[in-house]
Amino acid sequence: MGLRAWYDRHVMPRLITAACGQDGIEKRRRQLIPLAEGRVFELGCGGGLNQALYDSDKITSFAGIDPHEKLLAGARERARAKGWETDIRAGVGEDIPFPSGSFDTVVCTYTLCSVDDPDKVLSELRRILAPRGQLLFLEHGRAPDAGVAQWQDRVEPVWKPLAGGCHLTRPVGASLRRAGFAVEPLGQAYLKQAPKVLGWMEWGVARKA
Repeated sequence: MGLRAWYDRHVMPRLITAACGQDGIEKRRRQLIPLAEGRVFELGCGGGLNQALYDSDKITSFAGIDPHEKLLAGARERARAKGWETDIRAGVGEDIPFPSGSFDTVVCTYTLCSVDDPDKVLSELRRILAPRGQLLFLEHGRAPDAGVAQWQDRVEPVWKPLAGGCHLTRPVGASLRRAGFAVEPLGQAYLKQAPKVLGWMEWGVARKA
């Protein structure tokens, strides 16, 4: 195994999990994740950072996918410990292995920045969402300030290989609307603990338009 493959498999997932567990991000998770209810699907569930924040009394079943096999066993164990009916699989957001309309809540946190085809992923999330379901999102992306956005363009080529393909320049709300969602923002802000070029966040609820 080459150094890059070793880094991507063993180091990068842990670094990303640690970065996404910062206090400022945890505060936003605590605001958003308890809104989940019914049949829940989580994209990129392997890190497990959302697991403790769900309101278990509101969840009837829990499913999810993650491309990192090493993280799946822990995600399954945590979900089963809550007594949920659980179906967690290896997979990618561009090809979600669940039927259309299967879920009342879809959860997507700090995932759209690193997928290969964000438009395809959002199309898949919309497909598996029930007609009156909700997509809970907490993502970082392109900043609204022109000066910061210019620096994001410059930094992204260096940043991506170190952070598992994480993009800094992908718009959040605009991408959701383009994918056919009506967006109900809960907040937008720079993460105080991070440089602005890395820290623009948007979170809220999206529904099928």
